[in-house]
Amino acid sequence: MIDVKKYEAMAKLNLSETESQIISARAEKLIDRYSTLESIDTSNVKPLVTVLDIQNVLRDDIVKKAITREELLSNAPEQYNGYFRVPKTID
Repeated sequence: MIDVKKYEAMAKLNLSETESQIISARAEKLIDRYSTLESIDTSNVKPLVTVLDIQNVLRDDIVKKAITREELLSNAPEQYNGYFRVPKTID
């Protein structure tokens, strides 16, 4: 039987003895069922990131004309040292 006390403490649970035994038995069954996977040779298998056969569609990185600070601030109601000036919102 698997001791579930340390997992109980990590999860901050307070299980009764009966509940601990039930969980322990279920965990042991799971471990037994999945232990057969350890015998499978996966040395020639590539890691799988996704089961879908898709790739990212990326756009070309084309340099475009950027807006200058002066153009950006030309319509600002108020500005200070090259920045937008807004009303104070926090005291």
